[in-house]
Amino acid sequence: MDYSVVIGLEVHAELKTKSKIFCGCSTQFGSDQNTNVCPVCLGLPGVLPVVNKRVVEFAIRAGLALNCEILPFSKFDRKNYYYPDLPKNYQTSQYDLPICVNGYLDIEVNGETKRIGITRIHMEEDAGKLVHSGNITNSNYALVDYNRTGVPLIEIVSEPDIRSAEEAKAYLEALKSILEYIDVSDCKMQEGSLRCDANVSLRENEQAPFGTRTELKNLNSFRAVQKGLEYEIVRQAEVLDEGGKIIQETRSWDETKGITLSLRNKEQAHDYRYFPEPDLVPLQVSAEWVEEIRQSLPELPNARKQRLMEAYGLSSYDAGVITASQAMANYFDVVVGHGADAKAAANWLMGEVSKVLNASNISITEFAVTPENLASMLELMQKGTISSKIAKTVFEEMVASGKDPATIVKEKGLQQISNEGEIVAIVEAVLAANPQSVADFKAGKDRALGFLVGQIMKQTKGRANPELVNKLLKERIN
Repeated sequence: MDYSVVIGLEVHAELKTKSKIFCGCSTQFGSDQNTNVCPVCLGLPGVLPVVNKRVVEFAIRAGLALNCEILPFSKFDRKNYYYPDLPKNYQTSQYDLPICVNGYLDIEVNGETKRIGITRIHMEEDAGKLVHSGNITNSNYALVDYNRTGVPLIEIVSEPDIRSAEEAKAYLEALKSILEYIDVSDCKMQEGSLRCDANVSLRENEQAPFGTRTELKNLNSFRAVQKGLEYEIVRQAEVLDEGGKIIQETRSWDETKGITLSLRNKEQAHDYRYFPEPDLVPLQVSAEWVEEIRQSLPELPNARKQRLMEAYGLSSYDAGVITASQAMANYFDVVVGHGADAKAAANWLMGEVSKVLNASNISITEFAVTPENLASMLELMQKGTISSKIAKTVFEEMVASGKDPATIVKEKGLQQISNEGEIVAIVEAVLAANPQSVADFKAGKDRALGFLVGQIMKQTKGRANPELVNKLLKERIN
């Protein structure tokens, strides 16, 4: 039976503050275990937390970027549960009065735009980190590192508006892009600074009541989110088809086996016994401060995408790829600002540049080729100084040495041959040496012309102007 899928995502984003949410301990990733801790984040008796103002500012920035209403009055609450990585036996979070509500995020899937509602964004402290001897479901022991305890988070809770694993992936990609643009999180999933829990259920059709949902954890990449959801959708459908019932539970995604595994029964809100945090006064956010933060927001991905489409005639796909990363979009703007053709710049960024970045596993901010040098290389191509084929050789040398393209062309003698007299002599020699190919071309075998062009390019080490070579070949043969 075909079921209607209902998905809601809870995304935790670690904020880029230098200190924790309620104390002055460092948030630096990778420090020695249990060194970035103090009596406050360890919850020792008699300590009092103090709210980090920067955390509140970043939460408001995220709320505005995601079209939320910023509540003028919000408060912190204690979320009570016992777990070894939670030294206080409660987490300071927000429950009934979060700082941001009623937002939305527009995503694009298969050329169609869809709006995903955002229920709320709230601030909370992170827990510590358990280091298991095996995986989360099969370990002999676990060690705990409290460095992460008290690191500030925002939790972004979507409405159950997502209808496929593909939409879930698109939502996460769009959300990550926005958080990076507004500079509130580095979103490094491999370091745990962007984490996602997914709630998924099935129902018979779009009008039927929601089914029993399961929550998926341990989703540490966009691929894991998509694959985990795809597996869980199939698993639930098989259970329902066999007449079984879905159990409301938390399940873990096992990347190695490609399956989800039962972890524990899913808690309800009342299980956490929420109550207002007595050691923190409620937050009162002025309209003036919200407006000040709104004015400081940068151009966001969708607006930037629209600008590139309108200003340079880029396709929706090309503009979307370029603006998905703020660093890539900034690089593109500099390249075009130095006179490069926008379409050519986009093609190189999505092609050769991205190939190098992916192979080296680096971001464009670490790229050896400056945007000014890439613009210079594209200008050499546009002027006919180098061919598109030679440009790839020049580009490889730019990546390896960091030199500017004009210097590379001069040092290696790569300037394109566009002198007709010089090329004519080579054309006539190639024709004389390959009479059969000439006869084949005259007989209608177009591939023979490609062979002849290849021979000329081989003799000129790829430097001959290909358009001129084709023109002269046809003239001489005819």
